[in-house]
Parts: sequence; C-alpha cells; structure tokens
Amino acid sequence: MRKLLTGNEAIAEGALAAGCNFYAGYPITPSSEIMHLMAEELPRRGGVFYQAEDEIAAINAIIGASWAGARAMTATSGPGFSLMQEGIGYAVMTETPLVVANVMRAGPATGQATKPAQGDLMQARWGRHGDQAVPVLAPSTPQECFDLTVRAFAIAEELRTPVIVLSDEFIGHGREVVEIPEEISVPSRRAPTGKDEAPFDSPDPRVAPPMPPLGEGYYVLVTGSTHDAYGYRDTRSFETHYRLVKRLWDKIWLNLDKLFEYEEENVDDAELGFVAFGSTARSVAKAVEILRARGVRAGYLRLKTLWPLDLKPIRRLAETAKVIIVPELSLGQLVLDVERAASGDVRIVGYNKVGGGEPIYPSELARLALEVLGRV
Repeated sequence: MRKLLTGNEAIAEGALAAGCNFYAGYPITPSSEIMHLMAEELPRRGGVFYQAEDEIAAINAIIGASWAGARAMTATSGPGFSLMQEGIGYAVMTETPLVVANVMRAGPATGQATKPAQGDLMQARWGRHGDQAVPVLAPSTPQECFDLTVRAFAIAEELRTPVIVLSDEFIGHGREVVEIPEEISVPSRRAPTGKDEAPFDSPDPRVAPPMPPLGEGYYVLVTGSTHDAYGYRDTRSFETHYRLVKRLWDKIWLNLDKLFEYEEENVDDAELGFVAFGSTARSVAKAVEILRARGVRAGYLRLKTLWPLDLKPIRRLAETAKVIIVPELSLGQLVLDVERAASGDVRIVGYNKVGGGEPIYPSELARLALEVLGRV
C-alpha cells in the first residue's frame, strides 16, 4: 500500500501497524497530528485512546497499560517531553516496554511552538537521573517515521525498555509517499515459562527477563526502587543495586550491534565529510551532490540510531577526511560526539542554526565546505 503521509501521520500508521492498541497523550504542537490520527483509528480497531490531563498522566498511563499487556505509546514535543522524564526513568527501572515519539521544536521552555529544532538530542539520551540507557531512533523522512516506529516497538518488546523516536517539525509536517508493507510482524515480549521464573533478572545480560502478565496468577511486585530479581525492594544493598542497574545498562549497550543503524555515502575517499541526523541530513545529502559536481570529494554519515551510539563509523570518516562538518538545528550537541570520536589532524566544524523556522540549506553547507577547504 502507498499513502501520501506527513511524518506525524506516518508515526501513527507505523504504531498501528506494529500492533499498538493503547495511546495516551496530551496535545502539543508540532506532534498533535499523531494524537489526532490515533484518536480516530484506535477505537475502530479495538484499541483504547485516552486523552490525559497532562503529559505526566500520559506517560504513567502507558506504563500501566503496558503492564496490563498492551502495546502502548505516547507522543509529545519539548515541554511535554520534559514532563515525561521521571516516568520514562520509572519505565527503565521497571523494564516496561513502551514507545515515546518526540517531535522536536525550538526551546527552551515554550520557545517557538511551531518552529523546528534538534535541541532535544541530549535530553533524549540523558534526561533521566541515575545510570540508565534508552534507545533513541532518528527518522529523516516520513517513510522512516513509519519504519522506525515499527522498529521502536520491536525493540521495546524484545528488550523490555522504553524507546524514543526523535523527529522534528520539518519531518513531522512534511508530506511524502510512504510504502506500507502488507504484513508486519512485531514479536511479543517474552512470557515466563513458569510462575517461579524471575521477572527482573536474566542469566544473559543481553536478553531481557520475561514479563509476567498481570491478572494471570503471577505474583508480581513492580517498583521504581532498587529491587531484587522478584521485585522486592532492597534499597540498602550495594550488591543488589549494582547488579540491577548494570544489567539494565548492559541490556542496551551489549546489543549495540543490533540497535545501531546508520547510512553513509561516498565516505571511502572523502576529503570532506558531514555527520548529521534527522531533517538536516536531507540537506547534507544534497550538499554532497553539489560538492561532488564541483570536484570536491565529499561524503556523509547519517545516524539513524542516536543512542546507543557506535563511534566506529565516525572514526573511519575521520581517518580519511581533512574536515568534518556537523550541521545541527541547535547550538551544537552531536558535534560533541564527533569531537570525541575523531583523532589526528581532522578539523571538526560545527554549523548551527536554531529558531525562526529556517532549515539549513544545501547551498549553505556547500558554500561553507568550499570556504573551509579554501576553494571559493
């Protein structure tokens, strides 16, 4: 099936295709179209739509729904995402599978509610307190909004973790043709094989423990406090806490090879490289075409997974390129990863624009590249 969808509509369609049957949310620009479509479609498909009184209620509602057996999701933008952080941290600690879509806008605070930005990267990674890791996926097109939302549900179910889909206003309101497969299969979370199997421990740190369904005879204790393998609180023990949070951390990072996805073009011989994500990466791809036509050996690396982040592709690009440009619709966050990964004589140049609704144009990036290389 082919549909002409905005990125926001594609996220909603991806969630429905992945089996999402519970949505709780509060309307906020520029993500509201996700909520609108879910409000229309979920009741028709036997699911539940709940408009919460605020984003705090929304995140806690989908946590409860997930433990009741639902595939649950919410969507928001900057201020609402801030309000959800404690709930997301609770979901990490209780190993609750769920999906949160954040369609970024310019901040801080209310900022510019209708204007795009990419300033929530660090918040998506580190917004919760304590030692924790949450997968963060970054679509660049409406097609990827669909595909990566399906993937987000698959990751959430397999690893019993919250997953964040990090879009922005340009993608959310941009409309393109989206290919929707006839059949999509997202495996369900693993259930215990017996009632004595521990719901909060696993002999293999790469594998999530089974999630016992509530109401089916299992004795389940669910708490955000430090707990043992069966959910009993143990807030004084070094051993219990270390074992728990190390396993939660390892569950994500030891699956780096499965979680990390990226795209690269013309990097093998690149004298100048770009590293980008989201809507900005679309301008980068065009800028590389312009530069190649001018005789500049340009290439790019586009990150589809922002966390956990594998630095090896950035290091490979840095071995070839003399200059790496990192364009962002923020004052610079991804550039810190590039600086961390790169070594040798490569020059790292951040190019930043935020506010007012202006994109980073391909012509700007091409001109900057020529200036940096001294070929104007």
